[in-house]
Amino acid sequence: ALKTLPAALEEACQQDWSAAVEPLRTASQLMVIGRGPGLAIAQEAALKFKETCGIQAEAFSGAEVKHGPMALVNDNYPMLIFALRGPAQQSLIALAAEMRGRGARVLLAAPADVPERDLTLSTAPQEDLDPITAIQSFYLLVEAVARARGLDPDQPPHLSKVTSTR
Repeated sequence: ALKTLPAALEEACQQDWSAAVEPLRTASQLMVIGRGPGLAIAQEAALKFKETCGIQAEAFSGAEVKHGPMALVNDNYPMLIFALRGPAQQSLIALAAEMRGRGARVLLAAPADVPERDLTLSTAPQEDLDPITAIQSFYLLVEAVARARGLDPDQPPHLSKVTSTR
């Protein structure tokens, strides 16, 4: 499956996530949700939103968000939910519906066979590799959001490519 990953990554680069740029352009806070292998993707995405866009983004598991963080959700509260293939997918789709019912501005990233999706996730030849294709599509989105906010994602403020420790 690793041998076919470059083609899957190329497909992930072709996904059109531009519909998410405008809702995130003016966001000051954001929840990024994943579960199982998708939680690591949510954590990486939240970090990149902070670093490149200046958005106070926090990552939560789909289960954890229902134990307190959802109290923050109000009208148009932005949420990016990664619903990768696998056992957690249906619970994340249900969470997206519930948060939409609370008035949140949900951006559901899911494979093409999920009709409720807002953003299409490419799938890898092997399900365990789906997080890699998901984050690839996300990286193009976060760059576009940073630029829409007037920021240079290649020069995040207060960050350096080198970390020195003493």
